Amino acid sequence: MAKIKVLVTFGTRPDAAKMAPLVKELARRRDDFETVVCTTAQHREMLDQVLSAFDLTPDFDLDLMTPRQTLSGLAQRILQAFEPVLDEVQPDIVLVHGDTQTTLMGGLISFFKQMMVGHVEAGLRTYERYAPFPEEISRQLTARLAQLHFAPTAANKANLLAERIPAESIFVTGNTVIDAIQTTVRPDYTFINPLLQQLCSSGRRLLTVTAHRRENLGQPLQEIAYGLKDIAETHDDIAICYAVHLNPAVQETVRPILSNLPNVYLTDPLELLDMHNLMARSTLILTDSGGLQEEAPALGKPVLVLRDVTERQEAVEAGTVLLIGPHRQRILSETNRLLADRDAYQQMARAHNPYGDGRACERICEALLFTFGRRSAPPAEFFPLNPATSEPIPGSSLDA
Repeated sequence: MAKIKVLVTFGTRPDAAKMAPLVKELARRRDDFETVVCTTAQHREMLDQVLSAFDLTPDFDLDLMTPRQTLSGLAQRILQAFEPVLDEVQPDIVLVHGDTQTTLMGGLISFFKQMMVGHVEAGLRTYERYAPFPEEISRQLTARLAQLHFAPTAANKANLLAERIPAESIFVTGNTVIDAIQTTVRPDYTFINPLLQQLCSSGRRLLTVTAHRRENLGQPLQEIAYGLKDIAETHDDIAICYAVHLNPAVQETVRPILSNLPNVYLTDPLELLDMHNLMARSTLILTDSGGLQEEAPALGKPVLVLRDVTERQEAVEAGTVLLIGPHRQRILSETNRLLADRDAYQQMARAHNPYGDGRACERICEALLFTFGRRSAPPAEFFPLNPATSEPIPGSSLDA
């Protein structure tokens, strides 16, 4: 029987981190799958960090990033460059991930070629057009292009069902980033960046920060930076490590406000292994990233989300993250509260992780085998367990 030819495509660091364990699982099942990897490299340097961490060499590297690229310009380049790859590979299915330009344009050109599309990390929604921007609309449009939908949670599946996506095309798998973290975080880890090794051995409480989302550029990012400045000046016994995005609009806002504070450490974006292990050793995470909202709960770390809305509502409901927005006063007050109130801190740290059990890639592969008639039943759906009782969380499954 012929192998199922799977073309996996991604273009950004977060997508690569979440697709890398799936590529590895597909490769492990080489009797069933022929796996081809294509990266658009819409983020070049940060993507290369992940490829190195997982020892992945793409079969096609389109290398499309340009300085200060626009959404429309990038979309045009992806459409032009990805079609020849599809023509050459002739895959049985194209797997796209999440909500990037690579996701949407890869799905669109595959649709034009009448090729099957599978959407990994499907069904996340805020239903607010410009938050996150442009990711919210990218996810919604990709749902119309895809024939298979790999939803991390039951809530994501419910969103898709409400949009009249056929139930038989949706598989609740958990999030592949949890699979990744199980291999990247190690107690004996030695940091690539020696500054991080120094910070983690200093004995100080450590706050890890990322903030770079498009909708936060400008005044909101200034509010975030001033909020961090207030924290640093209020707590001289803590260290703040802010991995600053390479986007000039981020650099030009953040560095003038935070560069001269003795307990604030501004770094370039971190290697994936360094970032995961830094979070594991941190007291608190402050971020506007979507992925960190999933990763930190798996590490038992409270997250203050520097956004007013999130497409990852499950963690809010579980109590592992708190939406505080890009608001200076609230950034300071909520950080102060968690640093001072041990009970409040532990309540967030001990909340259950709603996003996965480390078997998402396995479920996706089994779903593909089922779809292509290689197994008789779909994989059992993921549902989170209460860490205290090992019982399913009420309401975590649509079938519960």
